[in-house]
Amino acid sequence: MMERWFGISLADVAVQLRRWLGEEVLSADTLFQIGIIGFAALSAWVIASRLRRLTQRHADAESGHHSAKLVWERVGLVMLPLCWLALQWLAIALADTVGWRHGLLIVTASLLSAWVAIRIASTLVRDPATAHAIASLAWILAALNILGLLGQTAALLDRLAIHLGSSRVSALAVIKGLIALAVLLWLASLLANVFDQRIRRQTNLTPSAQVLFSKLLKITLIAIAVVAAISSVGIDLTAFAVFGGAIGVGIGFGLQKIVSNLVSGVILLLDKSIKPGDVIAVANYYGRVDSLGARYVSVTTRDGIEHLIPNEELIINRVENWSHSNNLYRIRIPVGVHYNCDVPTAMRLCSEAAAETPRVLRDPKPNCLLRGFGDSAVDLEVRYWIDDPMNGRANVSSEIYLRIWRKFHEHGIEIPYPQRDLHLRTPDLSTAALAGLGGMPASGRSDLGEP
Repeated sequence: MMERWFGISLADVAVQLRRWLGEEVLSADTLFQIGIIGFAALSAWVIASRLRRLTQRHADAESGHHSAKLVWERVGLVMLPLCWLALQWLAIALADTVGWRHGLLIVTASLLSAWVAIRIASTLVRDPATAHAIASLAWILAALNILGLLGQTAALLDRLAIHLGSSRVSALAVIKGLIALAVLLWLASLLANVFDQRIRRQTNLTPSAQVLFSKLLKITLIAIAVVAAISSVGIDLTAFAVFGGAIGVGIGFGLQKIVSNLVSGVILLLDKSIKPGDVIAVANYYGRVDSLGARYVSVTTRDGIEHLIPNEELIINRVENWSHSNNLYRIRIPVGVHYNCDVPTAMRLCSEAAAETPRVLRDPKPNCLLRGFGDSAVDLEVRYWIDDPMNGRANVSSEIYLRIWRKFHEHGIEIPYPQRDLHLRTPDLSTAALAGLGGMPASGRSDLGEP
């Protein structure tokens, strides 16, 4: 059973491998060329380490010029293969002059050239992981092509196949499908970003409509990319209809909350009740809406904490939107003054303190009301309006309190604190009182009987 694997004779592979090792790898010319390649690589590493520090100094010196700095940084990234390539071509020229065999040196130089070109091209991709994956795949394909093994490798991968009904899926088709999927997803993301920027420049659309159209367009482009990648593998898309019932059952049970959040997100975008930039309070959260997602709403509080609130909670719970129709917001702060002070003067000073605060609006103007007579103070209430609730409430209230404190001290207005008066009554220790209480016998009488 082990003699043949996916239609390949293992004995033939072993014979060809031994012949290749004996004729190509273990020959004197090949070993000599490998030594030259190793010496060139070591020398290039020493030279590149010094040149890289030089390019870094030039990049730091060009910090004010982005283009020049970028060029120096990219040169530093490919310094090692560049130095190695230069030494490799020098060795090829020397071998050609002397008349030595240098086929392996030429292959190595071609691989280094592909490495330099791919490394420079991969720097155009911003994501480091994606750039590394693209560079690795491109270099493998270039290496196989240079060595003349690309066709044989493709044929080998095409033999590794399985049959799914009437469809034949090979390893080569899967690899092509993954590459196509990656490229199509990248193109879909690129187009989505381009259309998103154009949509956001449309001033006639509300922020909620802009987010909705952008999300729907991105989902559509990704779906088209996935379907196209699956079709490129050769899989019949009608086969996925079998899984439709199972997916429906899964949505009904396991994905109920996810679907609910998705639908709630669409409702929030359509009814425009919440949009990016609004200041809301829901449950125990208060902050500014940064973004509306398909599953959650991002709300950043004044503490800098970003809360991801599921869309469903914003639909079923009561939400305070302080900037739904306008940004006007009234704040009330309590103030207590002593009973012996001039209450009208205290009310006037409170109104002046609020009016002098920069964030407090002049129209509607702030005012002060007398709310009642408390146990220890006359209860006042300062009411004022602001139009920037996203900048916080506590900071403006604190500034008003500080101004009230200074004005009260300047005008002799006393701010009371809770206190109680305790009255001690001296007991009556007279003879009559004690007699009435039974603590002492009355005069002329005895508890033992008559005298």
